Amino acid sequence: MSDRQYILLYKPYGVLCQFTDDSISPRPTLREYLDIPEVYSVGRLDFDSEGLLLLTNDGVLKHRLIDPQFEHSRTYWVQVEGIPTAEALQKLQHGVTIQGYRTKPAIAKLLDTEPALPPRDPPIRFRAHIPTAWLELTLTEGKNRQVRKMTASVGFPTLRLVRIAIAHLNLANLGVGEWRRLTDGELKELRAKVLPRRLR
Repeated sequence: MSDRQYILLYKPYGVLCQFTDDSISPRPTLREYLDIPEVYSVGRLDFDSEGLLLLTNDGVLKHRLIDPQFEHSRTYWVQVEGIPTAEALQKLQHGVTIQGYRTKPAIAKLLDTEPALPPRDPPIRFRAHIPTAWLELTLTEGKNRQVRKMTASVGFPTLRLVRIAIAHLNLANLGVGEWRRLTDGELKELRAKVLPRRLR
């Protein structure tokens, strides 16, 4: 199939991770940022989350990336309320129980400084007497609102959530709402990571 499309997009906050919204009060969708027919998001980012989306019309690759049995990494910068303790980080690393499901081991670390991200519109609500901190979380699964549920379960609610990487793909050189096609090298590496040799 010669017309396969592979696109990275920096989804803004407050945008649905789809191209249409048939609700009574329509919300912004990906169509406001990308007008390429028949490409679909590989996995989702919530309306109130930001960051990297991979979109494609390659059904085989999409399946391998979203099927839980084929693990691949997803990395997030997470602003939380409060300063996470070493104990809380250890729980996130080893897995926490959410609604009867135990999450898989993750990489969780406290960032020394606030990451260089564009301001969010609208900004988060600050409470003067409660500090905030930034975590970097790398997961190999993507259940519904998982990051938010994980940080809440250890006592540090998520205030802002930005996905910065999917496998080796990242937000470098993308502004909020901007998109670009994967390079040949990026696509080759992605296919090598997620597809068996016979399907590459």
